[in-house]
Amino acid sequence: MVQVKVFDCEHEKDLEESMNKFLQKIDEKNILDIKYNVAAMVELDEDEQIYCFSAMILYRK
Repeated sequence: MVQVKVFDCEHEKDLEESMNKFLQKIDEKNILDIKYNVAAMVELDEDEQIYCFSAMILYRK
C-alpha cells in the first residue's frame, strides 16, 4: 500500500530532524519520492518574515 507522510516546520533544522527520525523507520527500498517546499510570508503588523518548510514522503508500507 502506498502512503504519504507530511512534515511542516518553521525551521529547516526541525524539518530535517523530523524527517530523519521518520526515515529511520522506513526501509530505503520502500521510499518512492520526497517533495520539498519553502514558503515565505510577511507579517505586515510586525514587519517580520515567516518561513514554512514542508516536505512530503511518498513510500510503500
